[in-house]
Amino acid sequence: MTTPTAQGSNDKRLLEVKNLRKYYPIKKGFLRKTVGYVRAADDVNFFINEGETLGLVGESGCGKTTVSRCILRAQAPTSGEMLFRTGDGATVDLSRLDRKALSPLRSQMQMIFQDPYGSLNPRMTIFDMVSEPLLISGMKDRRKREERVAELLRLVGLRPEFMQRFPHAFSGGQRQRIGIARALALNPRLVVADEPVSALDVSVQAQTLNLLLDLQKRLNLTYLFVSHNLSVVKHICDRVTVMYVGKIVETATAEEMFARPRHPYTAALVAALPVADPRIKTGNVELPGEVASPANPPSGCYFHPRCAFCIDRCRTEAPAYREITPGHFAACHRAEELNLAGMA
Repeated sequence: MTTPTAQGSNDKRLLEVKNLRKYYPIKKGFLRKTVGYVRAADDVNFFINEGETLGLVGESGCGKTTVSRCILRAQAPTSGEMLFRTGDGATVDLSRLDRKALSPLRSQMQMIFQDPYGSLNPRMTIFDMVSEPLLISGMKDRRKREERVAELLRLVGLRPEFMQRFPHAFSGGQRQRIGIARALALNPRLVVADEPVSALDVSVQAQTLNLLLDLQKRLNLTYLFVSHNLSVVKHICDRVTVMYVGKIVETATAEEMFARPRHPYTAALVAALPVADPRIKTGNVELPGEVASPANPPSGCYFHPRCAFCIDRCRTEAPAYREITPGHFAACHRAEELNLAGMA
């Protein structure tokens, strides 16, 4: 498989993922013998340039969250490399570091969780939750922590006097702002946002997305934005990577991806987007069949049982992930010849 190298020199890359795999063993019987593996992430390759937002999209269960958790080392990958450029300019492979070596890098990589209700401890005040990373990192002076928490709350649009309240006193949108403040407490360089607006109302989603964009400009943040909502991805992301059953099938700039998709799966996702014009008919874009099982994927291209453009080669030979046009990568045997419809 060809690892993407275009669009961004190595000195601009904050993170580069190479051949990442995460397999979960399937055990059966009294002796719990391993009889197979769930391939949650299967040979994943992408990179993120410093200061940009990369969208990681796909259907539920395709492996997006698994990849993001491996990057943050909440889970250990089965194999592969995750090259991260630290604040002092050194490049380290996150996949090979033990817990002690990872500890000083935790402040540079933080996560915004999907559920603003479940991600906050109902027994802790906002001050306790937002200041906890500061305390762990060595800031013992309570007054300094209070000043930093007040600064963070102002940064995300909340009043500093809210810090002594408990989570139940806040709405979903306010809770997510608290989660964002907690993620920014240690001035991270990379923020992984795992479906950060999917649990919020549409109007609150727009406010939260605009806040993330504003914070990115002010703090020079880099985002890995995990989502299944392409409308949100189109609004916030610079580049987009599409996953299907643990594999990357296409990567391009957001503008290119939505205008000229090169993989039939991406074209189906784009066609399913609602258009804000009642005169335009989107038609039936439902894909036939079901998503393949990562525990027992089909031979050849994983998408071929649902693909309208499938040929015999697709059933037997896995397509190479390659550069179709400058900066546009796809894993499809017919990517060069297909003329797939995008979004006008």
